[in-house]
Amino acid sequence: MHLKTDGLIKSFLAGGAITKGAIVMFGSDDDSVVVGTAATDFPIGVAMHDADSGARVEVQMSGIAEVKSGGNITRGNDVTSGAAGVGVALSAAATIKSSIGRALASAASGDLFPVLINIWSAVTA
Repeated sequence: MHLKTDGLIKSFLAGGAITKGAIVMFGSDDDSVVVGTAATDFPIGVAMHDADSGARVEVQMSGIAEVKSGGNITRGNDVTSGAAGVGVALSAAATIKSSIGRALASAASGDLFPVLINIWSAVTA
C-alpha cells in the first residue's frame, strides 16, 4: 500500500540523471538539483519522476512522498540519502546527519515507500 499526498512541489533543472523517488539536494546553482549520495548531504526533497540531465524535474518538498529504498527500512525510521539518492535508515552513530523525513511503512531494497517529509540536519560530537 502506497500512501502519497502532494505538498509543495517545485520545478528544478536536473544537474544529472535523476530517477523517480530519488532524494535530491541543490546542485551547482539555485535552480538545479542533483541526487543525494550520503547522510551528510542536505536534502531538499524527492524527485517525482525520472529526468535526464538538463531537463526539468518536479521535486516534492513537503507532504508524503514516495522514496526509492536502498535497503531494508522499518516504519518509523528517519530516512536519509544513500548512494544514487536512494532512501536508507539514518544511523544513530553518524556525527553529521540529515534526514528527509520519517518512513511511514517498512520497505525492502528497490521498493517505493511513503515518507513524511520533515527535513532536518544535526551535528553531534
